[in-house]
Amino acid sequence: MNTFGADYVPNPRADTSSPEEQKESLRNRERKKARENYNVKQSKIAIGSGGFLGKGFLKGTQTQGDFVPEQHTDFIFTAVGENFGFLGSALIILLYLLFMLRIVFLAERQRSTFSRVYAYSVAAILFFHVTINICMTVGLAPVIGITLPLMSYGGSSLLTFTVLIFILVRLDADRQMVLR
Repeated sequence: MNTFGADYVPNPRADTSSPEEQKESLRNRERKKARENYNVKQSKIAIGSGGFLGKGFLKGTQTQGDFVPEQHTDFIFTAVGENFGFLGSALIILLYLLFMLRIVFLAERQRSTFSRVYAYSVAAILFFHVTINICMTVGLAPVIGITLPLMSYGGSSLLTFTVLIFILVRLDADRQMVLR
């Protein structure tokens, strides 16, 4: 019983391939998925091979052997993890955390609403960039191409974060001139 139209509508996209073609299509899909995850797999291998203290500056086998593509931009944390190990990675994360806490401290002492909101925004942008990049590097987030602030190679990222921080420093320097 059909209420809205014809009883049968042929599907022009119906798969009429043989079982062998379907199996080959499935294998190709698995190969494509393996190629898509190559960066993250190599990144995990490199970070894991760093161990606790790392292999030493420029002595990492995965990063020096170019097994990790885009290690100077999106996967810079991989090079840090392999060369300086868990200790170096934790130190980088701690430095970013202290930097963000300092920005929040600067935000709290601003007199104008604009300066306060701007400082919180800079801290939030830094937090999301650092979190997404590190999670992307260790496989907890999809690879979307966000650089690690002030560390990754790339002029536009470095310039953008530098300008954000310089504006914040200038607003903080002028905080005494603002009347409530």
